[in-house]
Amino acid sequence: MEKGLVIKSTGSWYSVRMDTGQTYECRIQGKFRIKGIKSTNPVAVGDRVGVKIGKDDAHVIVAIEERKNYLVRKSINLSKQTHILASNIDRALLIATINYPQTTTVFIDRFLVSARAYGIPVTIVFNKFDAYTDKDKEQLAYLLDIYESIGYNCIITSAKESKNIKKVSDILKDQVTVLIGHSGVGKSTLINKIDPSLDLKTGAISDIHKQGKHTTTFAEMFDLEGGGSIIDTPGIRGYGLINMEKEELYHFFPEIFKESHNCKFHNCTHVHEPKCAVKKAVEEGRISSSRYESYLSMMNEDENEKYR
Repeated sequence: MEKGLVIKSTGSWYSVRMDTGQTYECRIQGKFRIKGIKSTNPVAVGDRVGVKIGKDDAHVIVAIEERKNYLVRKSINLSKQTHILASNIDRALLIATINYPQTTTVFIDRFLVSARAYGIPVTIVFNKFDAYTDKDKEQLAYLLDIYESIGYNCIITSAKESKNIKKVSDILKDQVTVLIGHSGVGKSTLINKIDPSLDLKTGAISDIHKQGKHTTTFAEMFDLEGGGSIIDTPGIRGYGLINMEKEELYHFFPEIFKESHNCKFHNCTHVHEPKCAVKKAVEEGRISSSRYESYLSMMNEDENEKYR
């Protein structure tokens, strides 16, 4: 058995860069599918794996090393299953746009909660600044105020005008970074600006739905010339939370967790209890109403409910 790193996943085939420097196309050993991993993809980009080298390119992944962390979301079609986006990550870049397509605060908050639960720091990148109207810029200022005040690093970018490309590039250096965002937010264009040698395929926005067309159809890792690696993921429309107890949800909202120490009841859910410090902080504007609404939507969500 030889060891290597999974750098691409198409769902049925996995590209593994071996420690020897060679890259093999591998299949997965059947038993992984029934090994208690309720996932549509038990092996993910970023995994360190053991490969049994076969004849005539019949290489098989037979072992997965323990993960440092991973990003997971609810499978779109199979509510009981998960989809692992990437593993062994140092940082996530959440690429957001104010418009065309709009990245909602619900989507942002869901992703931030999931990343925090798995110990992955997030930088929020507000892209396509060159296309913002005055109204868009007002919305941007509102979002920056919310997320920077609770400790998230935010960067405003424009690939078209090369705005803050170096700032993003500096964050990526010598780290494994996963990129998340809706289709059409400009992930591939941004990556190409940071490292033109990658020359990733980019797509246009659909005029009918003002949404992006999928140009990335599977997760893939790319090494950057300046050091470090990025994992590009397919554009996703919704982020369904998984394996999260509702009693612990508030732990992953830093501002809610901070205020919760002042609640009258130690088991306060911050939804209906009297003398709740969190609700008081929302009323007084110390916790943003959009963040609290995101929290409530997650608390009230049925397991099979649709999500954005």
